[in-house]
Amino acid sequence: MAPSRNRRAGLTPSERSLRARIGAYAMHARYDPRQTTAAARAAFLQRFVREVDPHLRLTAPERLRRAEAARKAYFSRLAYRSARRRTGRRASRSPPPDDLNRGR
Repeated sequence: MAPSRNRRAGLTPSERSLRARIGAYAMHARYDPRQTTAAARAAFLQRFVREVDPHLRLTAPERLRRAEAARKAYFSRLAYRSARRRTGRRASRSPPPDDLNRGR
């Protein structure tokens, strides 16, 4: 079966991926990634600010401290879940114990 092609640009999915990667590398060669992602990082942090102080009753430094802690907890939970899943997949791939050969 022939690879599917994007009608508009005439590119396969792998060609589109490579073209996007080239564009990303070129952009990062010209600009500091911290600048290009600053708005996204600020918006993501605001999620945690709203979570820890929805009524804005805390002082700004305390609100930011708690938001950073909530963000760290979020990523720690992601890492924990990822590790649990990897462990589960590894266990399911190992062969079951052979009870017939145990006493020998």
